[in-house]
Parts: sequence; structure tokens; C-alpha cells
Amino acid sequence: MSSADGWSVLLAGLLAFAESALGMGAFFPGEVAITAVVAGLDRASQGAAVLVLTLGATAGDHVGYLLGRRFGPRLAGSRLVRRVGVDRWATATRLVQQRGAPAIFVSRLLPLVRTVMPAVAGVASMPYPWFAAASVSGSLVWATVWVTAGGAVRALGALAGPAGLLLLVFAVGAAVLLRWVLRRRAARVPCQA
Repeated sequence: MSSADGWSVLLAGLLAFAESALGMGAFFPGEVAITAVVAGLDRASQGAAVLVLTLGATAGDHVGYLLGRRFGPRLAGSRLVRRVGVDRWATATRLVQQRGAPAIFVSRLLPLVRTVMPAVAGVASMPYPWFAAASVSGSLVWATVWVTAGGAVRALGALAGPAGLLLLVFAVGAAVLLRWVLRRRAARVPCQA
């Protein structure tokens, strides 16, 4: 792996961590940025990217879980949860209560719920071994999907040259706009528990 690829893999891992631990996924489409970073990697570096993305996402999940355990139900009324969305918190709570660890696994692939699910699991006192297994396995599937997407973008040559940069800026802008529209729409619809 070249030095540039090593830094790209590290950047992708940090993006995965930030999306999971810091709630970036609720405001910015981290998958688009991760796909763009991974698209620059050669085939040999993609395996390392899967591992680093899995570790970054899992570490982020664990931060959320520990915050949930530490702050408990008070977290539901926090400013952070209000910013992320009370409706997302309610949906995540319902999923954890009904499905347990499988909800953690599946939530890794659900962009709007994934952000709060680990904290909800902590608040719900989900047994740690079940949480850890679901987080690691879900993160592995998630990482594989996005590294594969980055490999497909690279194979298509979609990010080569100035046109590729324009396409990337357009894709990130469209994803941010879509996320904003969906959040505005969800804010107008009353949450049904």
C-alpha cells in the first residue's frame, strides 16, 4: 500500500468514526465522502479499507453506546437528540425494544436511524456482548458495501480529471440537499410511536 493510499484509508476510517460517534451521519452524507475517498484506492488497499472502516464505525458505535449507558434516559431530552431528531430517537427506541441486537445490525444500513441507535441501545441497557456482536457485524457489512461502491466508481473512472471532481461536488451537494429535504419533511410529520 502506498503512503497516499494509507492516508486515504485512515481518512475513510476517521469519516466512519465521525459519522457514527459524532452524529455527522444525521447532517452530512458520510457514505458519499467515504465512497469518494475509497474510489482513489488501488485494489490491494481496498481490503485494508474494509478493516479500517469497520473499526472506525464500530468505535463510533461504542462511543454512542457508552454515552447512552452513562446518561441514560436524560439523553432523550438532550439538545443533541433534538438536533438529530426526536422522531429518529423514537424510531430507534422502538426498534431496540422490539428487535434487540438484530436492530443494531440492520440499523447500520439505515442512514437516518443509525446515528442514534447505539446510544439508544446503551439507554436500554442492551447486554454489551449482544451490542458488540451486532455492531461489529453490521459495520463489516456496511464497510464492505461502501468499499465496493468506491471500487465501482474507480472501475468506471468516474472521478478521473476535472469532470470527476465536478461529479463528486454535484453528488455531495445532491446528497446534502436530499437529506435536508427529508429532514424538513420529517419535521412536518408528527412522530407515531
